[in-house]
Order: sequence, then structure tokens, then C-alpha cells
Amino acid sequence: MAPSEYLETDDLTILLGLITASIFLLHSLYRPLSLVHPILLGRQSDVARVRMPGESAVHRNYTTGLMGRFTIRPAREVMTLLDFIKPESDAPRSLWSTKISNAQLAERIKSLGTGLCLAGLTRESNVLLLMNDGIEFLITELALASHSIPSLTLASPSLLSPVLEAHPPTAVIVDGSFLSHALELIYDLNESGHHFVVVVGEADKTVLSHASERLKIVHWTDIEAQGKEAVPITGPTPGPDDIFTVSFYRDADDQVQAAHLTHQNITAGVTAIRALLPPNVPLSALDTVISAHSLSTAFGRTIAYTALYDGTSFATLESSKVFKLSPENSEDPIADMKSTQLLGLPPATVYFLQPTHMEAVVNAIVSSAKKSLLFPLAWRHKVSGIIEGYITRESLWDRLVFDDARGSVLGEAAPSTRAVIVSGGPVAAKLLTPARVAFSVPLVIAHTHPLVSGPVLASHPHDLQTFAITSDQEPAHVGPPTVNIEVKLVGVDDGAVEKGGDPAGVLHVRGPIVGRVLTLSDNPEEDEAPKNDEPWVSTGDQARVQTNGVFKAWSRTKA
Repeated sequence: MAPSEYLETDDLTILLGLITASIFLLHSLYRPLSLVHPILLGRQSDVARVRMPGESAVHRNYTTGLMGRFTIRPAREVMTLLDFIKPESDAPRSLWSTKISNAQLAERIKSLGTGLCLAGLTRESNVLLLMNDGIEFLITELALASHSIPSLTLASPSLLSPVLEAHPPTAVIVDGSFLSHALELIYDLNESGHHFVVVVGEADKTVLSHASERLKIVHWTDIEAQGKEAVPITGPTPGPDDIFTVSFYRDADDQVQAAHLTHQNITAGVTAIRALLPPNVPLSALDTVISAHSLSTAFGRTIAYTALYDGTSFATLESSKVFKLSPENSEDPIADMKSTQLLGLPPATVYFLQPTHMEAVVNAIVSSAKKSLLFPLAWRHKVSGIIEGYITRESLWDRLVFDDARGSVLGEAAPSTRAVIVSGGPVAAKLLTPARVAFSVPLVIAHTHPLVSGPVLASHPHDLQTFAITSDQEPAHVGPPTVNIEVKLVGVDDGAVEKGGDPAGVLHVRGPIVGRVLTLSDNPEEDEAPKNDEPWVSTGDQARVQTNGVFKAWSRTKA
């Protein structure tokens, strides 16, 4: 056969060749690029070149660098909590069930602050807040802060008795449903003559009648109304380093600790939380932030002030209520997430969830999606995209399979959700891929601590890497340090590290988002810590740092 005959082709061969080339080009040109360059995910921490014996090297967020200055406020003019309310922003937004503008909010804060001063509070006073989450909590704390009156908050009702005994407050502001329990403890400790009690919301009339014979009882609304009618009282201007609150919690050894938080701790915390979201889609007045973290905790409060600063609508879930006489342990996490839809808020766009909420929602979405005959094919294509480093809710498989599944679980928030941040406990590594498919939005896994106003560690919102999982109990990594904190591990096995092993030890932190911790026996009104020599603080949590600069952490702190 002549050589030229080998080159002869028919029309079918040419057609198949063109089809093959076209498919290859379409696959190459229309395949989305990775959301973040792999090199950035390979080095997420900036690591000091030296380390002390028994310790790991100091780690910082790579975007901050070891020589970079920490950001301590979201904007130059934000010095204290009161600066979160931007006077130039007049668009109303919803805080829980109340639609309110910044001007109206500032007026209510001024009225309540005046009313509290008329009731007898001074800068030497301190006020115990036994309030569940709501707009009244924010107004109260900002009113106290405007007059430099520190507040005391509890992460758990079990802390009430030891705190009342060690640090009797000048006044107690209590939720009406929790009033009878609070009064019993006050009577038992013979503190009736040292307090006046402010009641928020409705309370049992019989309890109020008996209590008024032994205590000065006033209603929160009456104090606000009295302050509105009076000449405004201006308090001393607080400074960034002033302590505005003391947050009590139990550590891993069941000891009651007091976290002293300054205005700067919270402004720095807001900066850290805003950095969790992709920079191309920051929070705006069009967003609705829903949080599962109580305002009685440092982290939960910082989330609220972030929403306040960015002008977003905001609410917390029912499960975030701390002061309940009979808390239900069998609450349905999905029903809990839908509870805010009854408040008249715009649909949620950004969720700050607990791991229990995430697990329940992911399992429910995947179970609902499995009812579709196209689920195996859709799942394979979504996972393939994750392996390539991108995720989207706009694909054909979302429209055919996952959109309906999300709608059946999340309701009206399904199409509007654009980011999910999960913290408050370990997240199983095996849940990450199902969660990325189920949500198909930026997903951040964070590690928090009661002493720290912002997240200590947090994963990159576009980190879609998958790793081998050795056991069902293996926790997911919680990323590198956030933008304004530095961390190190203490109690590290030097021999294992010298052999190339990953450092593991007790997590220590330092930075502007870290409050000062004292034991219950210390005076929460005194702060003699040196200002120029910021100490390292142990969180008591175990952690391991991997070669790409991300951490795995195991919290030992109790509520």
C-alpha cells in the first residue's frame, strides 16, 4: 500500500475529529478557574524563623505578616462602641422585630442613659445584665457605655450565684421571665438592700408585687420614657482602653473567669469578623445577619456590633437565649434557624452558626436532594468542581436538584444565603464536602474563645481543599490566625518537631482582640495590667499546626 493511502480520510473521520477538538476546547475554555490561587492556600500563616524550646514558632495571618501592624478598628473614626452607629447612615434596618434607623437608635440610647443616671447610676456603678438577646440588650449596653458604666454579663445562668456573691452589682437588669429565679438568689445572699432591679418585658404580677416590698423595682420602658422627657445627661467620653464590660465564663478546669473587654477589643473584633467574608462581597445594608451566638458572650456581641456598623439587619436564634428557666435540650436546629423568619426580617444572607445547626442543615439538604433521580450525577459534578477549587449555586445541577432541597430546609433564606460561618465547637472533617455541596457558598470554620472578641482561627472562605480522613472523629481544620492576632503552641515535643512532625500543644494568643482575664476573686473594676508589654494568654485549648499554616484545635472551655 502506498504511503499516501494511509493519510486518506473520509467525512466521518473528519467530523469526529472536529467534535473531539470542539469538546476539548469547550471544556478548557468554560471550566471556571479556582476561586483562590493554590499557592495562597499552601502558606496561610506567616511563621517566625525561630522558636523557643518547648514552643512552636509564632504564627500570624499571612496577609498581616510578622512585621505588619494589627488593625484595631474598621475605620479611623471608630474609637469606641458608640462610633459603630454611623450618623450619616439614615436608612432604617431591622434589629430583631424592630425597624429602626441609626438616628432613632442613638436617640433611644441617649434616653435610656439619661434615665439610668436619674435612677442613681454613676461611673462608680456596675450593672449586671441578665437579659436575653434583643434590641433592648444593645440599647442598654450602649447607654451604659456612653456614661462609662461597666456592665457584667454571664455566659451561663449557673454563674449567677457565684458572681452575685463575689461582686454584688449596683443594679440588675433582668428579663421578666427570669425575674423570679434572680430574686431568689438575691434574697438568699441577703443582697436586697444593695440592688435596684430593672425588669425588661413582661413579668409575673404576683412576683413583682412581693418583690417591690423588699427591693426597688422599676421597668425598663419606664426608665427610657423618663429619660426621654428629661434634660439629656451627658456622661464622660469613654476612651478606647476603657473597660466597658466584664464577661464571666467557666474555663476548662471549671473555674469562673472574668474576661475584661475594652472598647478597643470590640473594635478590633469587628475588624476580624469583617475579614472573614470575601473582600469582593463585604457586608452592606442589603444583608441580614443571623447569629446563633448569645450577646452575653464576647464573640456574639462582636457579631452584633459588626451588623450595627455595616447597617445590616440582625437577629439571633431562639437557642441563643441564656436566661431560660427550663432550657430544652431537644431543640430542632432547623426549626431554630427558621425562628427568625417570624420577626419580619428580610431573608437571611449571612449565618453565624453552631456546629449542631450546620450538621442538621447539611444532612437535611442532602437527604432531600437524594430524592431526585439525578442526585448521583449532580453530586459527582458538584464534587468535581470542589476538587478543581470552585463552587457555585448557579450550575445546572443546582437548578435541577439542590435548589429545591435547600428551599425545603431553609425556606425563604435558601436563595439569599451567601456566606456561612461556623464556630462554637469542633466540626467533623467528613462533613466538609457535604456542607460545601449543600450550601455552595463561602463556608468558614472558625475557632473562638470566651476571652477573645473575634475569631482566634478561621479558615479561608474559598478554601475547598480536601484531605484524607483517618477517622470519623477527625475534626476539620480551623484555618490560620485571623488578621489581628498572633498565636503559638506551648508544651510542644521538640524531638518530634525536629524530626519534621507537626507542632502540637496548648494554644496561646496575643493581640488587640484578646481581653484581660482575671479569676472570680479579683476585682473586675481594677485593671493594673501593663499597657506596653502585652502578655501571652493561654486559652487552655489543645491545637496542632500543619505545614500549610492552618490549625486544628480542640476546645476545652466550658460555658
